[in-house]
Amino acid sequence: MTNWYKILDGNFKYKIMKKYSQYIWFLVLAMAATIIIPSCKREELARVPISEDMTKPAAVTNVKVNNYNGGAYITYSLPNSANILYVLAKYQIRNGVSRETKSSYYTDTVNVEGFAKEADYEVTLYSVSRANVMSDPIKVNVHPKTPPYLLVRNALSMQADFGGINLQALNPLLKEVGVILTAFDPALNAMEVQDQHYTKTDTVMYSVRGYKSEARNFGAYVTDRFGNVSDTLKKTLTPLPEELLDKGKFSTYQLPSDSKIGFGWVLSNIWDNNINPSSSGWCTEPGAVLPPFVGTWDVGRSHKLSRFILWQKSDSDQKFAFGQGNPKFFTLWGSNVARPRDSQLPMSSPVGTVIGDWINLGNFRFPDPPSGLPALSHNAADNAFVAAGVNFNMPLSAPPVKYLRFATRETWSGGNFALFLELSLYGQPL
Repeated sequence: MTNWYKILDGNFKYKIMKKYSQYIWFLVLAMAATIIIPSCKREELARVPISEDMTKPAAVTNVKVNNYNGGAYITYSLPNSANILYVLAKYQIRNGVSRETKSSYYTDTVNVEGFAKEADYEVTLYSVSRANVMSDPIKVNVHPKTPPYLLVRNALSMQADFGGINLQALNPLLKEVGVILTAFDPALNAMEVQDQHYTKTDTVMYSVRGYKSEARNFGAYVTDRFGNVSDTLKKTLTPLPEELLDKGKFSTYQLPSDSKIGFGWVLSNIWDNNINPSSSGWCTEPGAVLPPFVGTWDVGRSHKLSRFILWQKSDSDQKFAFGQGNPKFFTLWGSNVARPRDSQLPMSSPVGTVIGDWINLGNFRFPDPPSGLPALSHNAADNAFVAAGVNFNMPLSAPPVKYLRFATRETWSGGNFALFLELSLYGQPL
């Protein structure tokens, strides 16, 4: 009897082996293509030079200079040659410090920048071919206007502040500059760097704190991204003494235009020293009034305020940080009148605005999440930032006050109520 099982089994194995061999063969071809073809392309590309024309290119002509603060634009006419790749400018921005700037053949201008002062500088121009051959040099003089960092230095002022030093300047060109503060260190018998503040904003105004109220030598200078350094503004200053206002002397000073309280979270909660994220702070009744959401209190005696620390409600059983009714834009109003009358506060106003018995002491914005994440996507470190409290400096021009009004113009949720946990005030009693 014919063993059909063996015959079928043999045919089956033959077909499988044949198909398997075909797959192996295709795989080998694919691997060979992967290995061989790109290597052939690389070899072919490697043999192609940028240019084989080693002729020295002609120099640029019709050179003109347009000076600006800290630099100059140099325009020119390119040689009539398709072999030009770029124009190279070589120059020194200060003694011993050289820079090079390249400009492609698609443009007729090269920008030279970073000069340390307003003076004459020599710039050497070369046209460079595709074979990296340089033309004969063309020398041109530029005379940049006063560099931005020196404009900031010329406007820099330094004065005593509460517990430290206040620095102010204007940066009209919005260039990135660094303001470096130094102070005398008795232990080292030398001036040491205390703080480095980098900004591109039009106004420099900040304070460095943590000093005793005793005379000390301070210095401040300005730098830029090119490593230029200004001379140093030097002063002997005595930081003003500051103290934490005694919250035991605070009391609610209810005014008719104050926002209604919501959920029993009364205003006095903001000076009970409880910053637990699950605790109650001050909260207005949702939808009871339109913003600004306002609360008013008496701090007990007149003070010239220096700063305050605000504890917004951070995450606990749900996400609160950078959300809910936590203030995003707010104003602190003050009065030194014996019994200040009620006034309807505006949504926004310049610092120093007077409304009845009340003066705008400062407009503030709560900072964004330090991580850079969107507010509602903040991380644990962002939440810790909120839970630790955020410091806000009062303008030195703010007058002494005995009564305060906290007015929230906009919350993080943009909703119809405001809340926060705690507020600590610092200043000098009068």
